[in-house]
Amino acid sequence: MKRFALALDLVEDARLITEYEEYHKAVWPDIINSIHDSGIKWMEIYRAGNRLFMVMETIDGFSFEKKAAMDAANLKVKEWEQLMWKYQQAIPTANPGEKWMLMDKIFSTSIE
Repeated sequence: MKRFALALDLVEDARLITEYEEYHKAVWPDIINSIHDSGIKWMEIYRAGNRLFMVMETIDGFSFEKKAAMDAANLKVKEWEQLMWKYQQAIPTANPGEKWMLMDKIFSTSIE
């Protein structure tokens, strides 16, 4: 099992943030299926202000490249991502076109 943490910002607009959260109370079943089919076993998203923080645990063979290829071939995922981009904006250190940005783990209390 692998764990990843990612960050993304929301557009700084209270109405849009509320809409975004409403969508995430009832994520489309096709989106949930695509998440699991890609090898993501567990995912949570947290918000502080307009900053989002995603934590996900995946199977050992998970790759972001494979997930991106699967997403590109899935019309429902493309529709969802286009809809979500209305609410999202890249964090300041992201590359052009980059949405969720992988974070580096700098501290852990776990025994490994």
